[in-house]
Amino acid sequence: MAATSAVRAAGRRSRRLFDIFVADIPWTVSSKELKEYFSRFGSVQRCQLPFDRDTGFHRRYCWIKFSTPAEVQNVLQKDPHILEGSKLTLKQQIRRRRSQRRNPSE
Repeated sequence: MAATSAVRAAGRRSRRLFDIFVADIPWTVSSKELKEYFSRFGSVQRCQLPFDRDTGFHRRYCWIKFSTPAEVQNVLQKDPHILEGSKLTLKQQIRRRRSQRRNPSE
């Protein structure tokens, strides 16, 4: 039984994406530019830059998703991060993929 739970725990860890929350992004920076910038520190799995439907502008924050914690540490070791003259604010987050979240009825 203990071996089974250890295998499940290892599987859950491997399905996680390791995120960096980035704030204070200049209006002129695109998701492509963010992905290019952060790819210097590791393999960027996804750059999620939400837009405001009313204004059409992005909301000046995003999530950069990496596949390993080592890549996140590479990003966090460098400070400051500056794009187009603005200092970015970074925060580490660990979240599971949506498909791996627990069902509330369980």
